[in-house]
Amino acid sequence: MDNNQQVNFLEDQEQFYEDDQYEQTMGRQFESVVVIKDEKGEVQKKYTLTIQIIKANYQKPYLGGLKNKKSGALLHHAFAQTNQYRREHKEKNHRDTQTHFESTKSTIMMKEFGTQMEKEDLFIDLRNDRIFQSKEYFTSEMWEERREEAALFIQRLIRGWFARRRTNALRQKKQQLQNEQLEKEEDFRRQEEVRHKKEIERRTNPRTKEDFQILYEELELWRTTEIARIKSSAMTEDEKRAALKQVLNKETDLLQTIDRLKIIANQKNKDEKINKFLKSISDPKKWLRKSDGRLTEVHTLYTTRARELMDIYNGLKQRKLSLDERLDILVNTKWTVKEWDCNLTREIVDLIDREADMLNRGRPEPSLEGLRQRLQNLFLQFIETPEFNPEAARFQKIPYEILKSTS
Repeated sequence: MDNNQQVNFLEDQEQFYEDDQYEQTMGRQFESVVVIKDEKGEVQKKYTLTIQIIKANYQKPYLGGLKNKKSGALLHHAFAQTNQYRREHKEKNHRDTQTHFESTKSTIMMKEFGTQMEKEDLFIDLRNDRIFQSKEYFTSEMWEERREEAALFIQRLIRGWFARRRTNALRQKKQQLQNEQLEKEEDFRRQEEVRHKKEIERRTNPRTKEDFQILYEELELWRTTEIARIKSSAMTEDEKRAALKQVLNKETDLLQTIDRLKIIANQKNKDEKINKFLKSISDPKKWLRKSDGRLTEVHTLYTTRARELMDIYNGLKQRKLSLDERLDILVNTKWTVKEWDCNLTREIVDLIDREADMLNRGRPEPSLEGLRQRLQNLFLQFIETPEFNPEAARFQKIPYEILKSTS
């Protein structure tokens, strides 16, 4: 719209404000025809505007405007003629705040948003001001190059991280395999040591028939090897007979050593068997509850009796006791077996009296070893008899009633 067109439009608006129609149309809508003419005064274009007028209930700010010198009408600034919504700007120094637009109207700046220049009659405090200088211009090519470098940098770091992670995984796997191999070798070495110690123990302290069979086989192998060596040697007949005689004597000594080991093994096996039997008859009754899965142990009269007899038997086995301690054990044993009257109990009581008499006379303990061993064996028979120890009936291969009826 050129200057002539603007003047024509403003004159029409002045005439509207001067008429009474202005007061009548407050708060209503009306239509106005706008005619646009060219420089020659010919009509170029017409269009209709729908305008809504709202009466302001506040003092409109004076922000400048246009005053018609002919009529004296004052036209306010367009910002004051429209309804404004107050907007609080949080980012006071941001570019969007300084150049904010809402619809097609620029926002009026608040006092602290304004820019004031220093002049002769105005002093501005510059102590808290900061001076910013522009840097080198950053072109789009430079931006693309920087993005490319950043992308390559990120890719390089990611690939390095992947490589380090895979390397660490392979290193850990290798270390784990080495540790497993070392553990296997250590286990194998430990098992070999245990097996070697066990083989040595089987030969130095044989306990089972298999152990003694190994000793006899190795002895036979040694004898055969020595005889073959002597016969194949270049010795004379007399020397060979003398060497064979030495092999025979050594074989005899080894056989005697094996027999002594067999006696010791039999005694140890017997003691272990007796201890196992005594522990079995004295253990409490056990059963598993179905409700909560707990193991219940209960001592009965028979197990309590068996435990008392086991304690007496272990007391009779003890050696190197004082005179009073040994006599207490003998008296306890005597009163235990005297509850029954039979040949076995009478013999046990007789042995107890004999040992007590010999102890009172001051006889040395080695001279009492045979008597104590006999007393110990008889009391073991007393424990194994179900008539005196009902719990022993569970461990008899032949029921006691059958044995008693046959006897």
